[in-house]
Amino acid sequence: MKLHVETNEKHPSFMAKFLPKKKAWRVILGITATLFVILLIHITHALTLDRIIQYREIRYRSTRVPQDLCGIRIAFISDTHNDTSEETLYDIVEQLNSMNIDILLLGGDYTTYNIHLARTMQILSTVETTYGIFGVDGNHDNHLILFPLMQAFGLTPLDNSGVRVREGLFIAGVQDLWTRSPNIAQSIRYAHEDDFILLLTHNPDVTMHQDTSRVDFVLSGHTHGGQISFFGLFSPGTYMVSEYGQRFIGWGSTADGTRTFSGNGIGGGATPRVFARPQVVILTLTSRA
Repeated sequence: MKLHVETNEKHPSFMAKFLPKKKAWRVILGITATLFVILLIHITHALTLDRIIQYREIRYRSTRVPQDLCGIRIAFISDTHNDTSEETLYDIVEQLNSMNIDILLLGGDYTTYNIHLARTMQILSTVETTYGIFGVDGNHDNHLILFPLMQAFGLTPLDNSGVRVREGLFIAGVQDLWTRSPNIAQSIRYAHEDDFILLLTHNPDVTMHQDTSRVDFVLSGHTHGGQISFFGLFSPGTYMVSEYGQRFIGWGSTADGTRTFSGNGIGGGATPRVFARPQVVILTLTSRA
């Protein structure tokens, strides 16, 4: 006959079962300290580097770039929104004017509530270029207000249209995907077969819905580099602004395989930037023999 003996011993917890008590506390403290350090790094980055504009130099090398286009330098600015001060814009102009820029492209979202829009266009119009300044509208822009202002300051709006800025180089731009009706085919209809075609769009998602097989390179904004990201590697917020999540942060590609680059933009709206520095992109075209 077996006797059942009652004891006061409680069932050990999962942690106590596998780890001695002191070791369990060390693991807990280690995890807590690690999380604190990660949080501190992100807060520090947000308060320092994420407030300093990065002039990011990128190079696109292709057999489609004619030899006489090698070295063409194209500056790209997008998403200035309302929180980009005049002082910051003047600093950008001064910096670009020291960099021998051939073309300035503007990628939309220059404002949020049409505040300071005229002043923004006026300041950006003072960037010195060889072939001109061209821009598209974004989802926060009213094109009926924006495009006349651009023209008044000598900027060229691209409204499902394109311009051959020089022999062999065609710049096309489309309307915003969220608020209007972008048409890539219409924007490049006057391009020659041997032109290098650069497509400018605010929202890069349009390149997943329309044919880009004739386009050689795409510049876009809109994603803000993820705005808030984990060490710049992952940002849940991108899934709010793009159907394709992380695909259009920095280098990417269209559904047809055309190379793309999505800049981080300058402003951030009411949301702080974390590991997503404000960015002016400087694109240099080079030929691959």
